[in-house]
Amino acid sequence: MIQKSKHLVVFTGAGISTSCGIPDFRGPKGIWTLQREGKPLPEASLPFHRALPSVTHMALVELEKAGIVKFIISQNIDGLHLRSGIPREKLAELHGNSFMEICPSCGTEYLRDFEIETIGLKKTSRHCSKPDCGAKLRDTVLDWQDALPPKEMNPAEKNCRMADVVLCLGTSLQITPACNLPLKSLSGGGKIVIVNLQKTPKDKKASLVIHGLVDKVIAGVIELLNLRIPPFVRVDFIQISITQALSADKRFINWLLRVTSVHGSKAPLPFIKSVEVSFQDGQSQGYKEAILQRHPFKLKRRTAQRKVFDLVLKLNFSDGCGCPSAQIKVPFGYKQVPSSTDDPTSTKDIKLELLKGCAIQEATCGQSAVIGRKAVLTQNTEVTTHAIVTNVVGHLKSSPEANSAYDGDLLQKIKLGVMGNHLCWKRKCSRKRKRSRAAS
Repeated sequence: MIQKSKHLVVFTGAGISTSCGIPDFRGPKGIWTLQREGKPLPEASLPFHRALPSVTHMALVELEKAGIVKFIISQNIDGLHLRSGIPREKLAELHGNSFMEICPSCGTEYLRDFEIETIGLKKTSRHCSKPDCGAKLRDTVLDWQDALPPKEMNPAEKNCRMADVVLCLGTSLQITPACNLPLKSLSGGGKIVIVNLQKTPKDKKASLVIHGLVDKVIAGVIELLNLRIPPFVRVDFIQISITQALSADKRFINWLLRVTSVHGSKAPLPFIKSVEVSFQDGQSQGYKEAILQRHPFKLKRRTAQRKVFDLVLKLNFSDGCGCPSAQIKVPFGYKQVPSSTDDPTSTKDIKLELLKGCAIQEATCGQSAVIGRKAVLTQNTEVTTHAIVTNVVGHLKSSPEANSAYDGDLLQKIKLGVMGNHLCWKRKCSRKRKRSRAAS
C-alpha cells in the first residue's frame, strides 16, 4: 500500500515516543491507565528536554526524504518530529510543542532547547527578536479548553482529504476532533492503516490493522522498501563571549567570560551542568582555575596586558547526553574587537553537516565547531556561537545494502540512550483531573 500510494499521510500519537522513555496515556502502562487503577505513575528517568527520536521518528525522516511521506500530523507535544529532521512545512502539531514559542503579532516561531515554562497559549518571559516587532511570545501547548489552531488544523484537513493512504501510528484515535482527521480520506477513496498495540474505535474503518510495536513494524517497512533508518545526531548550541577593558593604568586587562544560551543571556542552558575553566600556555602559569556551577556561567579576571594564552572550557553535561563532557579552546589576548558579522546561513549549514558527518563516522559525541561570530563594538565584546554534538544514536533496523554508506562496526559502538520525561506527562495528568472535575 505504501509503494502504490501517491499521497501518503502519517498520523502519529504517543505510542511512537514510548521507546524514547516518554509514557503514553491509554496503553497498559499509560499514565491515565495507571491513574485509573490507583497504581503509582511512572517516574521520569531523565529530563524531558533530553528525549531522543525513536526508530519510528527516524524512519519517517527517511520516508519523507525519499518522497514517500507527503505530510505528518502529530498529536504529540514532545517536539521529536522537528528534532528528528522533519521539515516544519510538512508537519502539523495539533496540540502544540513544549519547546516552541510563537509571536502572536508577526507569527514567528522560536524552537528552543528547553521546555517552555507555561501551557495554554499563555505569555512567556521572552519577546520576539524580529526588528520592529518585540511582542511578548506565547507558548503553543493547548489546554483542554483550547480549540485546535487553524494554522495546524487547516493543512492537516487538506492533506487528509488528498491522501490515498493515512498511516496511523501509535494512537488510540480517541481524542476529538483530531481522531476524525484520518476519516476524511475515505470520501475520496483513500485507505486507513492503523498500527497500535491496543484496539481503537476506528479499527472498523481501516483497510488494515496491525496490533504491534510501532518501531518493529516500521523497521520492517523500511527494510522491505530497501531504505535505511538514518542515525540521529543531536547538536546543541552555546554562545561564548569575552568582554575586555584596559585598566586605568593600562597595565592590566579586566575581562569577563560568559557562557550562555543562544536563545538569550537569561534563557536556561539545561544540557550544561557546570563549566571548568583552565589556562593553557607557558605564559599563563599561576592563573587560578575556576569551576562555574550556576547559571549564568560567568568568570571575571584581571591579567597582564601582554599575556596570550588559551582559555580551556570543559563543559560538563547533564543527564541524557551521550558523553560526560566536551572541551572548547578559546584564544585570549588583548585586542580591540574588529567589526564582524555572523557567517552566512549556507556556511553554517555546511559546518553543521560536516560536524554531524564526523560524529557519525567516529561514532562519538563531544565534538564542536564554531558556526558564527559577531562583535559588540560598544562593549569591546566578541561573541562566538559553538555547535556541540551531545548525542549520536544509530538505528541498524534496515537492509545491509542500504546501510553500506556507514561503517557497521562503528555504528555498533553507538550507545543507544533511553531518554525520559520530566514535566509534560504531569501536565497531562493535571489536565485530565481538571477535565474530570468539569465533567462531574
